[in-house]
Amino acid sequence: MASKKTSLSFKTALRHFRKLPLLLLGTFFLIPVLFIVTPSSLSFIPAPLRPPLSAVPIPVSLLPVSASLPVPAISARNVFIMDLTSKTVLYQKAAAAPVLPASTTKMMTALIALSHYPLDQIITISQVYPIGTVVGFRPGEQLSVEQLLYAMLVNSGNDAAEILAANFPGGAGLPAGRQGFIAAMNTTAAQLHLTRTHFVNPTGMDEPGHYSTAVDLVRLADVALRLPEFARIVSTENAVVSAPDSADVHILNNVNQLLGKIPGVKGIKTGNTPGAGQALVTLVERDNHPVIMAVLGSADRFDDTQKLIEWIYSNFTWKNINPAATD
Repeated sequence: MASKKTSLSFKTALRHFRKLPLLLLGTFFLIPVLFIVTPSSLSFIPAPLRPPLSAVPIPVSLLPVSASLPVPAISARNVFIMDLTSKTVLYQKAAAAPVLPASTTKMMTALIALSHYPLDQIITISQVYPIGTVVGFRPGEQLSVEQLLYAMLVNSGNDAAEILAANFPGGAGLPAGRQGFIAAMNTTAAQLHLTRTHFVNPTGMDEPGHYSTAVDLVRLADVALRLPEFARIVSTENAVVSAPDSADVHILNNVNQLLGKIPGVKGIKTGNTPGAGQALVTLVERDNHPVIMAVLGSADRFDDTQKLIEWIYSNFTWKNINPAATD
C-alpha cells in the first residue's frame, strides 16, 4: 500500500489532467474503434472515458470472502492478486521473488514521464531504436509526449520508451537524459516502497540488475491507475499516431488480447522476453469489484489470466463483515 509519502510522489502528474487530446473515430474498414492522438490539444474533442473504477461507492467493510474453490492449474511461476478496494490479497504464488519483469517495466516509465513532462510537449525523434518490439519512429518525426505514451503502453514500443528516457529534463539532483530518467525510476520505486524492484533500462529488456516482483508490480499498477491519463491509455484497444503534415502514420494495436474480449478487463501492461517469459499485469472489474493481478513467468499469460479471472469471481463474494452491521 502506498503511504502519505507515496501520494506526494505523483502530485505533479495530476496537473496535466486536462491535457488529454483525443478524438474518437469509428471506422468500418480497418479497426472497429480508433483513437487519433495528435500533438495539438486544441484542435480535437476529448473522447469519452471508459467507465470509472467502482462507479458505485463500496463500504470499507465490504470484503471478499472465499468459497475455497481450488485455484486453476496455470503455467505462471509468479502470481499476485489483490482486491483493489480493500487491498485484500486474494492469491499469491512466489509473489515476492525478484524476477525479470519484461515490458511491465513500462508502467514505471509512464509514471516518470507523466511526472516530468507536459502531455503536449513536442519531442523530435533523433535516432532509431531497433530493440525488441518497436513502433518504427524515424528521425525527424515530431511527436507529443502523449503520443509516445500511447505508443509505449498500447503497442509496447521500446522505441517510444527510449525516446521518453533520452529527453528527460533532469532536475531535483538528477542529470538530464537516459541515466537521469532511470535514476528517477528507482527513486520513485523507493518512495513507493517497492523494496524488491530495481531498474536499469526504461523498456524491460533483460539485463542484470533489472528486476521486480509480482507484489511490487501490482502495487505499482495501483499507484499508476490513480492517474487518469494512465488509466485512459492502458484501456485503449487501438490508436493512430501521426504528426501534422507528415506522411508517417503509426497504427497501434494493444498487445493485450483480453482487452475488449473478456468482460471487465480494463487493461494495464503486457511483457514478454526470453528471460522473463510471458508477463501480464491486469485490471479487471466485475459488479463494482476491481481486482489487480500480476502473472509472471508464464507460458500463456492470456490463458492463465483468463482462468484466474473466472476463478476469482466464482470463488469470492464480497460481504459486509462489519460486526456492528445488522441484516
